[in-house]
Amino acid sequence: MFDVMPKDEENWRQVQWWRFVESTARTVAERFRFQEVRTPLVEYTELFKRGVGDTTDIVEKEMYTFTDRAGRSISLRPEGTAGIVRSFVGHKVYAQPQPTKWFYMGPMYRYERQQVGRYRQFHQLGVEAFGSFDPALDAEVIALGMQFFEELGLKGVQVEINNVGDPESRARYFEALIAYFEPYKEELAEDAQNRLYRNPMRILDSKDPHTHEIAMGAPSILEYLSEDSRANLEAVKQYLDILGVNYVQNDRLVRGLDYYTQTAFEYMVDIPGAQASTIGGGGRYNGLVQEVGGPDMPGVGFGVGLERVLLALEEQKVVVPEPSRLDCYMITFDQATKRKSMELLAELRRAGLSAERDYLDRKMKAQMKVADREQARFVAILGEDELAQNTIQVKNMETGTQEAVPFDQLVTYIQTEKGR
Repeated sequence: MFDVMPKDEENWRQVQWWRFVESTARTVAERFRFQEVRTPLVEYTELFKRGVGDTTDIVEKEMYTFTDRAGRSISLRPEGTAGIVRSFVGHKVYAQPQPTKWFYMGPMYRYERQQVGRYRQFHQLGVEAFGSFDPALDAEVIALGMQFFEELGLKGVQVEINNVGDPESRARYFEALIAYFEPYKEELAEDAQNRLYRNPMRILDSKDPHTHEIAMGAPSILEYLSEDSRANLEAVKQYLDILGVNYVQNDRLVRGLDYYTQTAFEYMVDIPGAQASTIGGGGRYNGLVQEVGGPDMPGVGFGVGLERVLLALEEQKVVVPEPSRLDCYMITFDQATKRKSMELLAELRRAGLSAERDYLDRKMKAQMKVADREQARFVAILGEDELAQNTIQVKNMETGTQEAVPFDQLVTYIQTEKGR
């Protein structure tokens, strides 16, 4: 876990970088008519066991789970979708006209092994759309993510897609995978052995090198897809072509969560030093709403790791907008001018201008150095003579010009000069 500071040696840990990414995310999501929702950081542990899946690394190894004072098992959210679905069901949003299109941003928590771009408190942008089986919605969700990366200025992002089947297709595929992996059972990693009969698809996502090597020879899910699933995959690809989204079909892509059905996808970009280049992913979860207690209603969405996005931006040397400059730094000399400066500062700030003054009784030369360090557009000097004349000396730090401005014209003067 880490702090996000106004300034930091690592650019991506600076507040203005986060504000740039978050504001871009909101702009793009709202353009696609997704509305923002905010859910609690904690949920009942059972929600994640039912929704995410008790055979996943998240539930088995990574959740921060504890018992509260009432004896209930609760967990810090390790991902966003389960809580969003719980909110969708709990507020009976399914009874409203559909589709429902939501997005969210915020911290998630997983007790993961540390590596580049992986933190135990990390942040996600997520989008979720409920109420439609239309594969065009899958393509739209994928396109939203790609447009987000494009508007950040991130280059080289690629999306990989697959179809992980409907329940019937998955059942056939499970049988084929069990038959394939059984002869290698003793060679598989311990977690892969535990999943062999519960969810053999999880073995395809194993990080163990030898298990991964064995899994490379496993049958492809494409051989076991139903006609509906095949048609769905082709439709998603056609819509992505229409939207101009470049993609690669990867029949080994299964994602790390159990709730996915049909479409699955991942966003990839090169991040030096990282073990994986995945910066986000998602897919359909047509059974999840019902699993959480709602009606049988489809859903599709994605989650993007903001730390990895920021690392990629820094690696590609993307120029992030600088913080806004200070409009006016006010220099004062004694108690009388300090009191008057407080009144003038308040007027400037109410007018939407940023303004500051000295609070450490510095000499004028030292105050000018602070104004220069803060890159103030204007310095307003308030001395005894100015106070007696109801004026203030305003210096334009770019042009070097200086003139006396009446107190009641200070706001208008700075607004006008700033706009030139």
